[in-house]
Amino acid sequence: MCRHLAYVGPPVTLSSLVLDAPHSLRHQSYAPADMRGGGTVNVDGFGAGWYPEPGGAALRYRTSVPIWADDSFAALAAATRTGALLAAVRSATTGMPVTPSANAPFVDGPWLFSHNGRVAGWPDAVAALAGELPVTDLLTLDAPTDAALLWALVRRRLRAGEDPAAVLAGTVTAVGAAAPGSRLNLLLTDGATVWATAWDHALSLRVDDGSALVASEPLDDHPSWTEVPDRHLVVARPGRHRLDPLLTTTGVR
Repeated sequence: MCRHLAYVGPPVTLSSLVLDAPHSLRHQSYAPADMRGGGTVNVDGFGAGWYPEPGGAALRYRTSVPIWADDSFAALAAATRTGALLAAVRSATTGMPVTPSANAPFVDGPWLFSHNGRVAGWPDAVAALAGELPVTDLLTLDAPTDAALLWALVRRRLRAGEDPAAVLAGTVTAVGAAAPGSRLNLLLTDGATVWATAWDHALSLRVDDGSALVASEPLDDHPSWTEVPDRHLVVARPGRHRLDPLLTTTGVR
């Protein structure tokens, strides 16, 4: 499956959320609390993306080694402060490659994206959806994986100027209809807002006046963490958020 998080708020070090929190992504990589049958550990690499300047393009670090084994990232993460980040640890679906390019975050300008879950019946179930993409997009996928295809579907609509909430909702419901039984927790940020879906997998939310944090699992025992209901879309910014139900193509949750 995977575990992921996205944060927007006052500048923090990457390590404060990714490595140092009581139930950080590093801790979740070997002791996740809620994988829902999707494996037991997340050892097939990790990635982190952040913003050197507010409103600017994102930077990214990806590798295929376990997060606890990367001393170079630990040094970088302790020294790097940012007001927004997206990070993920990966448990590769059987049969999919374990390479740095297969790991989230996927990036395009200010956009950072991650997928936590799997597409059932891959690849046949989503061949028709993939066929709607420009050939160039298919030829330049980061990796031959379900997450990379989901990113291509999302990115095409973002580049067309569509509302990110509508993009994630539309992508999840279309893939869910084509591939029943999929787990489709998508996570997206532009450095100011976080958009996420909870679709048959765990997701939690913590928002206060200064920050917004969305994560597969709470990073600590703070009482303000809220579990996102299944089949819901999250839109979160510092000080406010909303939860919208995700409807299938027939309008039934």
